[in-house]
This record gives sequence, structure tokens and C-alpha cells, in this order.
Amino acid sequence: MTTLSELNNCDAATFIDRLRGIYEHSPWIPERAAARRPFASETALKLALQDVVTCATLDEQLGLIREHPELAGKAAVAGQLTMESTSEQAASGLHLCSAEEYAVLHQLNADYNAKFGFPFILAVKGPTGKGLTRRQVIAAFSRRLKNRRPDEIAECLRQIKRIAEIRLNDLLGVSLDFGPTIMAWAETIAAWSDVEVAEDQDFDLTCAYMTPAHQRTAAQLRDWMTEAGMDAHIDAVGNVVGVYRSDAPGAKTLMTGSHYDTVRNGGKYDGRLGILLPIAIVRHLHQRGEKLPFHLEVVGFAEEEGVRFKSTFLGSNAITGRFDMALLDQEDADGITMRAALAAGGHDFTGIPAIARKPEDILAFVEVHIEQGPVLLQRDLALGVVTAIAGSSRFLVQLTGLASHAGTTPMAMRKDAAAAAAEIVLLVEQRCAQAPSLVGTVGQLEVPGGSVNVIPGACKLSLDIRAADDAVRLAAVADVLDGIAAICERRQVEFALEQIVDAAAAPCAPHLMDQLGAAVERAGLPRYDLLSGAGHDAMAMAAITDVAMLFTRCGNGGISHNPLETMTADDADIAARVLLDFVRSFA
Repeated sequence: MTTLSELNNCDAATFIDRLRGIYEHSPWIPERAAARRPFASETALKLALQDVVTCATLDEQLGLIREHPELAGKAAVAGQLTMESTSEQAASGLHLCSAEEYAVLHQLNADYNAKFGFPFILAVKGPTGKGLTRRQVIAAFSRRLKNRRPDEIAECLRQIKRIAEIRLNDLLGVSLDFGPTIMAWAETIAAWSDVEVAEDQDFDLTCAYMTPAHQRTAAQLRDWMTEAGMDAHIDAVGNVVGVYRSDAPGAKTLMTGSHYDTVRNGGKYDGRLGILLPIAIVRHLHQRGEKLPFHLEVVGFAEEEGVRFKSTFLGSNAITGRFDMALLDQEDADGITMRAALAAGGHDFTGIPAIARKPEDILAFVEVHIEQGPVLLQRDLALGVVTAIAGSSRFLVQLTGLASHAGTTPMAMRKDAAAAAAEIVLLVEQRCAQAPSLVGTVGQLEVPGGSVNVIPGACKLSLDIRAADDAVRLAAVADVLDGIAAICERRQVEFALEQIVDAAAAPCAPHLMDQLGAAVERAGLPRYDLLSGAGHDAMAMAAITDVAMLFTRCGNGGISHNPLETMTADDADIAARVLLDFVRSFA
């Protein structure tokens, strides 16, 4: 095994030789990194190598990509791969492909090379280093064939950096104390879904409030908290609460956590990372017999996504004392009230008001969350410090025109609700492109009872406008609503608006951001600050205490709310080390 000390102190030729297998047939990368020695940590070495790749010319980057072999290609079949590539392809069983799988990969390789002019690169050892399945490899291959060439060059370089990270871990004998456990726990609870799928079907994680999958997940989180050394219980609203108690007299509480419910067909890490990661660090503290000068409370919030009862932040609003008891009468799609769902889950809804915390007892709330976007990914950064959580305005819009014959109604005489909706979609896109932190989305669009030969007489759509600055958001909302009125008047279509969310932006506390940022830098990473465009439980918690958020990098182009959502064990590990440092150093 090679050590970091040896790499720091050997001559340049030896340094280059020791790292020869990290980047495929590309000794120029360690050669340029050698001048930056000594490296304070394995992380610093990894970042230096990555930076060489990032700063290389396009021709050098393309040369690096082309040094990599095709997956299950001719070189692999002929046994001509490097030792590292042979091991990696074997980890995904690519040497065991069936004749049909070889034929599919052969065609994909040919199509990919014809389109892009270089081989397809994928870190086949995957997020955990244990290997993707052949099915996952083929699916990634097929999906990325649809990319544009510049985007695919960038993705290939990211995959090469991930391959190098895994190889460097092996070379230096790097042991991840937290990441593998966090990833394994995420896999365990991701297997419990409201949707059953056949073995040959794609993964579908749906975990809505108070379903059997939701209750099973809660019970497992409680058990892991207990095993980690916490006093744990499930409260009246379904929050899973674990407290690692301090011995200090009069100790206050530092809170962390996130939500464990999911959107329909969602990802494994959205919300859940922010519960599993702190459980892992509490287990570490407990195993060492290390106590803190404050109680550390981890909360798995029962509901944040609003999937089943169309009401968000149920768990965190209960913690802050802002749970609206009238919501208990809300019904799901099957006519089951929230009150009945809670009772069926063994919860006494009358105990919800008692869940509320006293602000004076809480030191702060910090949430770890996967970014759900591409910003950190594009900057080759594992972590980012959140500056603020964007405010959100959401509406349901009902348009009513006049259904009439598609063949006999002249274009100038139509009252087409769908055409009005189409114009509204473009209005939202145009208006919300006018400010850097402003975004607007029409995520739902429906023509009820539509027919191919009938002019739509009704249309329903959703409207979601977000910004870090509430004044910017509200100005955009006003303009869009005025635009809807003008469109509908011109098209002789009636409209009705229902506002379903009006959430103010939640700035993160600067003193907490600075403490998180310092922990990030002590881990060997540069501090990078970014906005959260997504809503989080920290928004609700901001009503009673200072909040902060730590983002982890999201793979697959930043895709989230999707089964393709991914992250790596290495990123989970360094995030856990940063949170542990933050907790130990908390002031």
C-alpha cells in the first residue's frame, strides 16, 4: 500500500509512477500535480489531480477520454485492458455478459462512437464502489446517447474523476468510516414502497404519509436511532425523534434531520440522507463514549412533500407549533381523511399540539440534503453551504372555455382553454427568465375529458414560482397573474385561481454558515456558497430558530425527484465528517 507521506516525499518520477494507474494511460496528470506537493490530505491530492484535468485543454481532455477502453468491447474480450479496468469491468459482471447483452453493448458502443467520436465512460463500480449491474450500465449507456456532445464530454470527465477517486482510495487504503453505512441504510429503506414492481421492472420508490411503507420506514429509523445510542420514539404526527443526550446540566438542544417521505417514484437520498447521516455520526460518538455539551436531536420529519394530502411540512410544522389541526379533515384520493390515516397508524392526533418545541430550548437547526441540482456537480465540489432557501408561490389554475366541434368552429371564434394554457406556460417561462434566482414552472397540465376532435372547453394547470428574494418572487407572481387575466380576456376564457402555497424565503444564519464553511475547509475542500431553489424542512424550522444547510453533490446531471437521483459513498462520507466536525466545534 502506498501512503500519502511517501507520495509527498518521493521524487517526481516516483510520484508519477505510483499514480500511473489512476488516470488511464495519462501520466501527464500526476506529472502536473507533482509540483503542488505536499498535500495535506488524501482529499487535497484528489482535488489537485481533478484540477489538472479540469484545467487541461480540450484536446488533452479528449485524449484522456479516448485512452479509456469500451465497456465489454474488443479489448476487454481479448484481455487487453489495464489491471484497473479489468477489475472495474468485472465488478459489474461485464465479463459475464450473455450473447444478447454483448450484442446490445456492441451496438451501443458503435452508436456512441459514431455520434460523439470517443468511447463511453462510466464509473462502473458505481456510487458505493461495489459495482453497477449490467442492466444499470446498459440503461446509463442508452440514456446518455441522447446528450449533446459538450454535455457528454463534461459527463465523461466527471466519470473519469470518479474512477480516479475509487482507484486512489484503493491505492492509499482509504477507509470510509460513514459513507458505506449511510448508503447501505438508504438502500434498505428504499426497498419499501407504496408501489409494487416486478423483478424485471424499474425501481419505484413512493413513500407517502402514513402508508404501510411509511410506517415501516419510521420503525426502522427509530430502531437505528436506538442502536446508535439515542432515546428514540415516533411522535403523534409520525416524526421519528432521536436524542443523543448530554450530561451537561441545563443543556440545550442542537437539532438536525430531514424528511423520510418521498414524491411519487422518487430518489433514495432526497430527505433521507439528512436523517441517516446524523444517525451515523451519533453512532460514532456513542461508540467512543463521547458526549457533547448539548443534546443532539435528530428528527426524521414524517411529511414534507405533500403527496398524499396535498399539505406540506406536516412534521416540521408540528415541531414549530404551526400544525393546522383543520388539515386533519383533508382527504386523500381514496377519500381517507388524515385523521383516519393517523388513527390507522396508531397515532393519537390529539397529541400533535404537544409536539411543539420551545424556541428558548433550541440552539439551532442544521439540515444535510442532497442538492437536487447540478451546481456542485458542474464545479466538481462534493459539498456546498446554503445561503438561503427560496420562497415559493404555488397556484392551481382552472380555465373554462367552450367545448365545440374541431372541424366546424372557425379559428377566430374559438374559446380554447388549452390554447390559453399553452400561452400561459410560455408567459411563465419568459417572465421567470428575467432574474438570476427566479424560476417558474407549470408542472401539471390537464385537459379533462379531452378528445381528438373537440376544442378543449376546460384546462387545469399548476403554477410554481420561486426566488431567494421575496420581492422578486412576488413581482413575478403579480406579472404572471396579470398576464393570465389578459390572455383569458383576449381568448374569452374564464379563469379561477387557488393559491396552495405562499412560503417566504428563509435565509440561513450567517454565524451557522460560517461554522459549516469552516468545517468544510478543515475537511480539505473549498467553501462554496449556493442558493437552494427547493423547499426544505429548514424553512419551517426557521420560524423558531436559526437554520443552516449543507448540500451534497447530486450525480446524473443533478437529477432529483427521480429514480436516477444518485450520490456517492465518498461524498456521503465527507459530508458526515464535516457535520461531525461542525457538531464538535459548535459555538
